[in-house]
Amino acid sequence: MYLRLSQKSLFDRKGSVFLAFLAISVSVFVLLSIEHIREQAKSSFSKTVSGVDLIVGARTGSVNLLLYSVFRVGNPTNNIRWESYQHIVEDPNVSWSIPISLGDSHRGYRVMGTSTDYFKYFNYGDKKSLLFSTGEPFEDVFDVVLGSEVANKLGYNIGDELVIAHGLGRVSFSLHDDKPFRVSGILKPTGTPVDQTLHISLAGIEAIHIDWQNGAKIPGKTISASEARALDLTPTSITAFMVGLKSRMTTFVVQREINNFAKEPLMAILPGVALSELWQMMSVMENTLRLVSALVLTAALLGLSAMLLASIRERQREITIMRTLGASPWFLFLLIQSEAFLVTLAAIVFSSLLLLLSIVTLSDFLADQYGLFISHNFLNLNTISLLIVVLVSTGLVSVIPAVSAYSAAQGKE
Repeated sequence: MYLRLSQKSLFDRKGSVFLAFLAISVSVFVLLSIEHIREQAKSSFSKTVSGVDLIVGARTGSVNLLLYSVFRVGNPTNNIRWESYQHIVEDPNVSWSIPISLGDSHRGYRVMGTSTDYFKYFNYGDKKSLLFSTGEPFEDVFDVVLGSEVANKLGYNIGDELVIAHGLGRVSFSLHDDKPFRVSGILKPTGTPVDQTLHISLAGIEAIHIDWQNGAKIPGKTISASEARALDLTPTSITAFMVGLKSRMTTFVVQREINNFAKEPLMAILPGVALSELWQMMSVMENTLRLVSALVLTAALLGLSAMLLASIRERQREITIMRTLGASPWFLFLLIQSEAFLVTLAAIVFSSLLLLLSIVTLSDFLADQYGLFISHNFLNLNTISLLIVVLVSTGLVSVIPAVSAYSAAQGKE
């Protein structure tokens, strides 16, 4: 009975009810979207690098090591000797390794020296491998593989030549212009720092610095690209390296051995743990978004309460008729409450369907451009709890108009 009367009453005031419905739908959509994206962003953030058991660098803070090795932000405190790297990766527990050498750039984008194992073993997201949109991994000393954003923003294609700059400035006057690189491949978008990176071989890093010393070109010493190819280009040091183990059961054993490495001070971190620490540092922004969505919802529910309260004055004749037919004040109280719940429930269903449609439509775009891997399943324990809070809040804000209807009914006695 309550639902039938509520539906008819709401339909009679469809104009104002529709506006309240829209306001609540938008607020619930914002609330669910922020909460779901927050959870998925945290999950995607933790999957910026996937399948890597340890990241090793010179002894420093775990977040700093993570930032410069994965996100290309900041600088290392020191390099790792090539002999130390070889000694560690020869451990029987190590399955594969990815060396990383940083320090150069191209028009503001970082250049990373590595091996072809990078394209074979580096994963992101849910263990997604790096894929080429065109071209292939570097083979020649002076080949370069571009991240998708570098290629798109700078307009490079396969076969184009580019010059690497010494250092990390967007504008640099220290150029390795005597040894240009040729674009051999362009990676597909990943939504990770890979997209903003130029990848060359470790031999390429050595080649462009072979006639440099202390960050400057050695006067009177010029070695051409063809001459550099004939030289021994084995690196003397690298910035960091990633490690994949044969068994995760040995993770802490290998980590302890690296942290206690006698030949030089090294540090091995678990990328998942370091990513969690970094995310915690961003908790202020996360809480701010949740506060904004809560305020939007509060404003919409107060608007619903105001709409119901205003309708009480317009429904004096309706209240009189219902009192004549024997309706009690409590009946009218519950009628107003049920009207509020109907509007909110309809808004929740509508906003949930709208959110699902948005996720299905935009999931691929968000994954490619922003590295957000959004799951279609947003109805988890957390979001269901939020929806229960929304319904309870609806009951609370509708108490005032319901009490007003109750009082009006008593006044008719």
